[in-house]
Amino acid sequence: MEFFLVAVGTHGDVLPFIALGHELARRGHGVAVAAPAPFEAMVRRAGLPFQPLGTVADYERVIRAPDLWRPWRGIRPLFDYVSGLTETTALWLGASWSRERNGVVVASPLAWGARVAQDLYDLPLATLHVMPFLIESRYDPPVLPGFPLPRILPARLRNWLNLGADDYVIGPAALPPLNALRARLGLGRVQRLRHWWNSPTRVLLMFPDWFAPAQPDWPEQAVQLGFPLVDRFGDVPDLAPALAAFLDAGPPPLAFTYGSAMRRGAPFFDTAVRLCRRMGRRGVLLAPQAGQIPADLPPEILHLPYAPFSALLPRCAALVHHGGIGTVAQALAAGIPQLVVPVAFDHFDEGRRLTERNLGAALSRRAFTPARAERALSRLLADPAVMRACATARDQMTGRDAIADACDRAEDLLFEPGLDVARRAQSN
Repeated sequence: MEFFLVAVGTHGDVLPFIALGHELARRGHGVAVAAPAPFEAMVRRAGLPFQPLGTVADYERVIRAPDLWRPWRGIRPLFDYVSGLTETTALWLGASWSRERNGVVVASPLAWGARVAQDLYDLPLATLHVMPFLIESRYDPPVLPGFPLPRILPARLRNWLNLGADDYVIGPAALPPLNALRARLGLGRVQRLRHWWNSPTRVLLMFPDWFAPAQPDWPEQAVQLGFPLVDRFGDVPDLAPALAAFLDAGPPPLAFTYGSAMRRGAPFFDTAVRLCRRMGRRGVLLAPQAGQIPADLPPEILHLPYAPFSALLPRCAALVHHGGIGTVAQALAAGIPQLVVPVAFDHFDEGRRLTERNLGAALSRRAFTPARAERALSRLLADPAVMRACATARDQMTGRDAIADACDRAEDLLFEPGLDVARRAQSN
């Protein structure tokens, strides 16, 4: 079989696809990965062919856009970037995918070109979601960025209000260019993006039911798996010697990150340094760009561009971060509490889920001051119920390989009922 993996997003969106491709290649399948150009080195380190989507300059342009990191305004620059990749992605799949070679596509929800190609060429496609935020439900609607509806409101009312985002924010930003492309290709109009981006063939949900329980109105073709723990495919596979020595030299530090794509995290890291001093704690600051980090750090605080969370976080007391789902999963696997300071996109929803499950807390960027953060972290670290919940989460994530499960489901895609009978017979 041949697998075409298409991921659009940042590290947390792309790394699961690299891990998926690595496992599929290990099983003897042909694999090609399409992702934003900056991820080429990581894909090639995994031994996989790479198809760049856009250029490094395209990616940097959207990452540096000021509006990207504002709750509602971030949708416009993001969707403009995604729209620019849609046609080239669809054409690449049309030229590469082959029914005769049993080709299968697995794509992220922002890889709109894969869904266009599915509608155009009738190819088998699985949509892979790494965050529950992107799955609609009138029973458990996600928390939308900048629109924190009180949980005391009935779920159906919150969902009805959330649907207004389709009409007034999501639709106007995404659908005009998407439908213009579809019209040129002879395809029908998309009415609601958050419904259409789910493949009618298969949807893989890469988060466990104890974190996001299955809802009655989720797509019937959805299969819920577990968190993909894939940081071994990141920028650096092991702890840097300086970090290992720092961890050995004292008590578990607080860890801080504001995401691999953040370019405007200076206020966050300034507060992090003051928080560590206030609490008398050591700290590890992770930020790819040194310009975000205060100058002249004291010896009890260490800055690195990157560190593998699977090796770092089990040796930390807590993690303070933006709320990206990949970071959430790694901290859960380490069994440590989390303080989320959300920025945009799914961050608010992840913070809500952690808080409701007694696994952490959330503070808005405005409320993230040394004094308030100290109160929140002190409570988390002193509460036996929080520590029990974190230990339970860690235990629940032990022993199951979500990437292997996703590969099994992707391999089964050619044999699903409703797919071409001749194709199934040919592959036997």
